[in-house]
Amino acid sequence: MSTASLLTSDSYERLVVGLRGRTIVAVDYFVLMGGDEGADPDEWDYDAWHEPTMGVELTMDDGGAYSAVWGSTFDYYGVELYPAPMRGFLCRIDEPGGSARVAVAEHPLWAGILSAPIESCRVQWCGEEHGAPTPVPEAIHVRTAAGQVWIAVGRSATYEPDGPFHLGTDDVLVIFDTDVAERAGLGV
Repeated sequence: MSTASLLTSDSYERLVVGLRGRTIVAVDYFVLMGGDEGADPDEWDYDAWHEPTMGVELTMDDGGAYSAVWGSTFDYYGVELYPAPMRGFLCRIDEPGGSARVAVAEHPLWAGILSAPIESCRVQWCGEEHGAPTPVPEAIHVRTAAGQVWIAVGRSATYEPDGPFHLGTDDVLVIFDTDVAERAGLGV
């Protein structure tokens, strides 16, 4: 994973808050591929949450793209947002053994978020209270008038609908449901 230009906590906050008023029109997930030929996308849809492992690309109404990836710019694994397409962070997209691009704009859980202006967008930081010596961006919370989503760094511990989650891993996790977000340890 590339960290592109290094972020500071202040520049990161400004970048994320700067999404307010903008409109997401398309979303692509980047999931690992496995199987005998390394060309089968891993499972990613677990009802109220998704696990796109390598990242999420948000396309805005002006054609710009933002990539949410896991990275270690802030010391430990954190979710990092960059104003650039995923091809700047991943190689071998849609190649065996690489990451599959999966368009999810038509997924019903994205319906309330797409094509509506973002009303609020904030970073959830993980700090000393959770063992991080310096603040690490644990999640980005995006809310529109009709929906909300947490894009976090983490994964399911059991892949059960009501199972626990591990935050701070080298995986990207997307949660739509408030109860699931609370169970994962994300603020609401």
